[in-house]
Amino acid sequence: MSLSIGLAHHIIRQNDGTFTAVWGIYTLQSAFQPIFAFKEGKLSIVAFEGLIRPFRDGEPQSPMSFFNTCPAGDRLHIEALTRTLHLLNAGACLPEEASIFINFDPSVFTDRVIADNALRDMRLVLQEADIDPRRVVCEVTEQKSASQEALYSFVEALKANGFRIAVDDYGADESDINRIKELTPDIVKFDAHWITQLMESGAGFALLTAMVASFEQQGIRTVFEGIEESWQLELAEKSGASMVQGFVLARPELAPTSFRASGKDTQPPAEEADASKAPASLSATTPSGRPVKAFGRRTTR
Repeated sequence: MSLSIGLAHHIIRQNDGTFTAVWGIYTLQSAFQPIFAFKEGKLSIVAFEGLIRPFRDGEPQSPMSFFNTCPAGDRLHIEALTRTLHLLNAGACLPEEASIFINFDPSVFTDRVIADNALRDMRLVLQEADIDPRRVVCEVTEQKSASQEALYSFVEALKANGFRIAVDDYGADESDINRIKELTPDIVKFDAHWITQLMESGAGFALLTAMVASFEQQGIRTVFEGIEESWQLELAEKSGASMVQGFVLARPELAPTSFRASGKDTQPPAEEADASKAPASLSATTPSGRPVKAFGRRTTR
């Protein structure tokens, strides 16, 4: 394996061709959640987000508890390890045409040397996984970087090497707007809680639609995260959002996943495809023909 020595000794190749990692008492696995695009009233899988799933003594642990138990001094190495794991598994089991969203924690970038080493490691991993850098979308999360200059330099280097950039958890705060201006991303992922609040009213939805249009005019694509109900999915399409992600469409699956080829038109899972949860199409009616509410949550009586 041509990975850096610091990463390779944590990685284990499984018999099915996928990879796991070991960090202390934890075994780490990759899960992937599809991201869907609207195409002529239908949904198609166009990308997957890599998500870490820790296990201890064979029992699943929450990612938050895992990261909280890791010493701050180990965070840089764990971030690199999880990215490596996701990219290797993406090369092993995801459709070749699908984009791959990988999370980056800006707080670990304290100087230029760290950024250069991270980029070198990514090149090695992509070579090992046979992945074109243009498939990779680097998600910059909301944590503040210890060195903004190092982060911006790293983002520019990522772009120069063919990677795309996404700003995660956008919520229209001043800090979020500044991140857009400074990072000039290819994609903006809207915070799930925030978009749900905006969808609750006509005025909020109008604001959401205007922001989506503004980003699209700048050549920035948009993703609505955390879509869990059909009314949110309908409004996401009406707003003009480029892509959607959420449980109403597909839950994360451990590698190797069972997701179909990404070029196919996709419907929500059968267990959620009923009139109260997931629409059979993205028209303005439910499968039974009843009109849906324009804004806000559905109520049951």
